[in-house]
Amino acid sequence: GLTLNSYNFCEPVSLSGVNTVKPGIYVAGAFSGPCDIPETVTQASAAAGESAKMLAEAKGTMVKAKEYPPERDVSGEVVRTGVFVCHCGINIGGVVDVPAVVDYARSLPNVVLAEEKLYACSQDAQNSIRDAIVEHNLNRVVVASCSPRTHEPLFQETLREAGLNQHLFEMANIRDQCSWVHMNEPEKATVKARDLVKMAVYKAALLEPIKQVTLEMDHAALVIGGGIAGMTAALTLSGQGYQVHLVEKEPVLGGVARRIKRGLKGEDVQAYLAEVIAAVEASQLIKVYTGSEIAEVSGYIGNYVTRLTSGAEIKHGVAIIATGAEGYTPSEYFYGQDERVMTLLELEEAIAGSDPKVKNAGNIVMIQCVGSRDEERPYCSRICCAKSVETALRLKEINPKATIYVLYRDIRTYSFYEKFYQEARRKGIIFIRYEADRKPVVEKTEDGLTVMVTDHILGVPLLIEADLLALAPAIIAAGTNSRLSQLFKVPLNADGFFLEAHMKLRPVDFSTDGVFMCGLAHGPKSLEENIAQAKAAAARAATVLSKESVEAQGKTALVNKNKCTGCAVCESICPSKAIAVDQKDLVAVVNEALCKGCGACASSCRCGALNVRGFSNEQILAMVSAL
Repeated sequence: GLTLNSYNFCEPVSLSGVNTVKPGIYVAGAFSGPCDIPETVTQASAAAGESAKMLAEAKGTMVKAKEYPPERDVSGEVVRTGVFVCHCGINIGGVVDVPAVVDYARSLPNVVLAEEKLYACSQDAQNSIRDAIVEHNLNRVVVASCSPRTHEPLFQETLREAGLNQHLFEMANIRDQCSWVHMNEPEKATVKARDLVKMAVYKAALLEPIKQVTLEMDHAALVIGGGIAGMTAALTLSGQGYQVHLVEKEPVLGGVARRIKRGLKGEDVQAYLAEVIAAVEASQLIKVYTGSEIAEVSGYIGNYVTRLTSGAEIKHGVAIIATGAEGYTPSEYFYGQDERVMTLLELEEAIAGSDPKVKNAGNIVMIQCVGSRDEERPYCSRICCAKSVETALRLKEINPKATIYVLYRDIRTYSFYEKFYQEARRKGIIFIRYEADRKPVVEKTEDGLTVMVTDHILGVPLLIEADLLALAPAIIAAGTNSRLSQLFKVPLNADGFFLEAHMKLRPVDFSTDGVFMCGLAHGPKSLEENIAQAKAAAARAATVLSKESVEAQGKTALVNKNKCTGCAVCESICPSKAIAVDQKDLVAVVNEALCKGCGACASSCRCGALNVRGFSNEQILAMVSAL
């Protein structure tokens, strides 16, 4: 009973991201239209978040705690290592000689079992590894496959299911760091894979059981940004029963959507915005802080404390950054010097206000890629083409006799927006392509504006007299991003937008646990995409908030206070910002909840006061010597 569009894809309810006309049924992935993996994963999380809202009352009523066998005490045992080498389909097996690597692994010290797996991460392979641990009495496990960043927790879970401490596991990345980067050198790649496995085996022999650190969980969420994305995330979380603190730097909610009158498909954005704001203000679980910004952040996943510029102090378990973006203010084409030159948003406001300049304009010129796709901002702002086409069609409705020119570098009306481009062509809207090194030239005359553009097909300049000039400016990162990046210890990309932990597998997560992102803070996107991503970020945040406690990495840095000189080199180099010098005692202090046990601090420590739990300095030296 779902609604399909003219191409037989599912038609979601407008401005919902994933909702269908049937309550309780949601759509995700390519069933809603052509999309890449990041969009697919985002929509899937969004659909899960919407489902969780409907199931909120029953949450936890059918939960059964997973039971693990008693953990085996391996202290005093002779090291017995099992090595499992993955083909990963052709990702590894198409380059590396996997059987040869397995044979080599059998010759290494302490290895009592070495096997190859087609897909080591599959359920069947996981079961066989678990059985092998029990059958061969393994007390160390090495998997040579892809990245530990994405798959280490999966294999550690298998160890727990077999009764082993999860930190008795080591992983060799023979895909990302071997087969992928040496795909044209299979023999050398095989040699390197053997070396990576050898290092992992030697390191595994030195592993020791580590006890997990359990911390309490604060079940409230902080959402930074009161635009459409921030409010949608807040409503998704509050709909699941979580307390939400929504912070907006402006005195009112709404963000840039307050200036948008119609969506790319003609939706009434102002009516939708009013409904969202009303829902936020009516929710007893959402506390709104307008006219406030983030002043200070401390803590870690499950236990953050954030202080606002207004003086309010908020305790929360997770944070969602939805700070939006800004529009580029053009310095070209007489913008700001002539009232007939305006941005697309200003043109939309003029249309809504029935501005005579718009109604009486006979010739209207739109210029795309103003301030974007250049050396300073090389990225595409994604929605400008579709918005220009939508606006041009509306101008044709207002004045069918108007001549409208769209000067573009590449028309990017992706997915179903292509039909609007085709409609615009049929209605006589003229599209002229210009080259990056031959941008349009605008001059002011006594009679008005003239626009000269070189037609790329004819190779001759065209002179257009314009009554109105509309610019499609770049979407640029918010100025607050840099400070928030430092406060929450989350990265930005080269363009100043927030950078996700993994483009495909974790498109709304940060590498910092407990912090998520959505909307224009992540990069240019449509209103529909903003909404879906906001719901996805809330769903991911809820996976943390739903836990009664949070388990931190047991493999953490240790400080010998007798050796520490308080030089702070470790503090400056720690990628997780998990170590800081206590200014009172002048010794380094490790925050175990943040520490990833990477060893960066230990490797840079000048006074020999740092090592990683599970490895003594002597063990590390011995391992290096063995290699």
